Amino acid sequence: MSTQESNWKYVDDAVDESEAVRAARAQSLELGVAPVSPATGAQLAVIAAASSARNIMEIGTGCGVSGLWMLSAQPRSILTTIDSESEHLGAARSAFSDAGIGSARTRLITGKARDVLPRMNEDSYDLVLVDADPSDVIENVEHALRLARTGGTVLVPHALNRGRVADPAQRDDVTSALRSVIQEVATSAAVVSALSPVGDGLLQLVKLG
Repeated sequence: MSTQESNWKYVDDAVDESEAVRAARAQSLELGVAPVSPATGAQLAVIAAASSARNIMEIGTGCGVSGLWMLSAQPRSILTTIDSESEHLGAARSAFSDAGIGSARTRLITGKARDVLPRMNEDSYDLVLVDADPSDVIENVEHALRLARTGGTVLVPHALNRGRVADPAQRDDVTSALRSVIQEVATSAAVVSALSPVGDGLLQLVKLG
């Protein structure tokens, strides 16, 4: 195991996940959904807490792992989350309920992001997480920046695509799309951006205006 891999394992192992998150993670793996890593989840919670995120949008619910992390950081936050798979949303709903999160704090929407996002109110969210179909990442990040308020945060987990983004020989559509997003935001005057290697990569953007 390389030093880098040892560091990643140590960081993940250092995270104390709640029983609800561990159960949601197990359900995710059973259904073939790739949840955020424990370290990434902890990072989401820190960002949600530091930004005092009250209105949170999640593009790609999965089985509720990332939603549980973000909601745990802000007791009065409200999560609006979108997924095209009703089975995933059902699992997330159960995960939220099992964690003691009241139904008034979650709004679960079944549908494809490309159909739902154009109808959402712009400049309305403190935090937007983009974790849906990676082939739509460019379009989803554009929508996320439209939906985020000025000073709001947009997060893109899995931004390194299992190490493929850093390998110039990898030129598949998803990897190329992620590289394009990373490169474009790095030079954009509309956002402040940072790319963290935590988990499978976490791209962080703050909307300036």
